[in-house]
Order: sequence, then C-alpha cells, then structure tokens
Amino acid sequence: MLKLAAVLLALMILFGILGFVVNVAGAITKVAFFVCLIALAVSLVMKAMRKA
Repeated sequence: MLKLAAVLLALMILFGILGFVVNVAGAITKVAFFVCLIALAVSLVMKAMRKA
C-alpha cells in the first residue's frame, strides 16, 4: 500500500512538472508568434516606405 502511494506521488510530481513545462512552452510559442508578426509588419512597412 505504501509503495502504491509512493508511485502515485511520484507520478503526480512528474505530471505536474510536465504540465508546467507544456505551459511554459505554450507561452514561449505565443511570444515567438507575436514577435514574428511584429517583425513581419515592420518589414512590410519598411518596404512600403522605401517604395514611396
């Protein structure tokens, strides 16, 4: 019984860490996406200004 509890506790900790890592990765992905969008907008504006 004690072994089962220890295994469950270890699994909970593992899934907790995995969940945290997934959340952090998701946040980084969102930030990277926004940075790419901003960079794209800036480059388009620069191209438009050069032509003008």
